[in-house]
Order: sequence, then structure tokens, then C-alpha cells
Amino acid sequence: MYITVKYFGQIAEITQKEEEFFEFSGHQISELLEMLYSRYKALKNKDFQVAQNQELVSVETKVTGNEIALLPPFAGG
Repeated sequence: MYITVKYFGQIAEITQKEEEFFEFSGHQISELLEMLYSRYKALKNKDFQVAQNQELVSVETKVTGNEIALLPPFAGG
């Protein structure tokens, strides 16, 4: 399956990209994250949330959508 991964804030600074399009053959968000950690080592030390098709999901969630976003912590105000 082809997916788009969007990066925001500190995550975009680490990847030097705002989004990336690639083929993913895994099944869960955790597998996708492992792939991204191997590409971007500094991601492993960052806190962030994952959204699939604009809904927050856990790492155990099955990848079913074609848009994944990595969201840094939000500041309250």
C-alpha cells in the first residue's frame, strides 16, 4: 500500500521534510514507526502522537489509511 506521512513541528525539523510518500508493506503503526526510526534515528528520542486520516491512533492500530501524520506535543494556552 502507498501512504503519505506528514511531519509537523520538531518532527519536520528532524526529517527535513514536511511530508513523504512511499510504499509500506507492514500492518501496524508500530511497524511504520520502526521503519521511520531506522531512517531518522533522532525520532526515537522524541515524544509525538500519530494520526491516521486525521484521527489520533495508538501504535497497535492497523494501518488502513493512506495518510499518517506525526504530531509533536501541543502547548496549552
